[in-house]
Amino acid sequence: MKRSWQESYELGKKAFDDKNYKDAQLFLEEVLKEKDNFADVYNMLGFIYYSDGRREDAIDYFEKALNINPNYTEVSLNLAVVYNEMGQFDKAQWVYTRAKDAGKAGSTSYLDPYAKGKLANMHAEIGDVYQSIGLYKDAADEYRKAVALRPTFVDIKNKLGTAYRDMRDYSKAIKELEEAIAINPDYSPVRISLGITYYALGQIEKAKAEWLKVLHKNPNDQKAQMYLNLVAEKK
Repeated sequence: MKRSWQESYELGKKAFDDKNYKDAQLFLEEVLKEKDNFADVYNMLGFIYYSDGRREDAIDYFEKALNINPNYTEVSLNLAVVYNEMGQFDKAQWVYTRAKDAGKAGSTSYLDPYAKGKLANMHAEIGDVYQSIGLYKDAADEYRKAVALRPTFVDIKNKLGTAYRDMRDYSKAIKELEEAIAINPDYSPVRISLGITYYALGQIEKAKAEWLKVLHKNPNDQKAQMYLNLVAEKK
């Protein structure tokens, strides 16, 4: 079965850390076939090529890494080393100076999309723990950090909206849930959560409208049906 690029990334990074450069090269080159915007992948491959005596390839890959993230100091230093060894001292000095200037500037550190996703999920998992023990404010803080990293993760926006609702901050809850629906109107858990929020506010018709939209998309959704049955029984 074909590996996903995420699996190849993890395997490649582990092999690189273990100094198993042959396997690392194989896995990391697989990543680039699907994702070509990871500066650290280009940096690792550049180092592997340099170790293998392929200096021109190393330069090419270090430069690609810097095109993605100009403030990646490690890559700048790696590139300066290669230029220096090739006798291109002016280029080496220019790259080295740029690396120092970037460090002094205190530029915002770069995170590739995959790393952002992993960090977002880690914050969300911590938020889940806080949410499960009733520490809703702490949960919301973690979910906010996650959403700041990956604003389009609708499952986490749903959790943030739910945490706001449990804090009785209904306006923030509705805002967060509506934003999630705008990103992915077919993600049923968000509509169910929005319906529950409206129900908590006593806005029964709005709640029913959200749950009916879920059933229209998925007639077998048990949660939506359960809540509709609940409001029907209260008539």
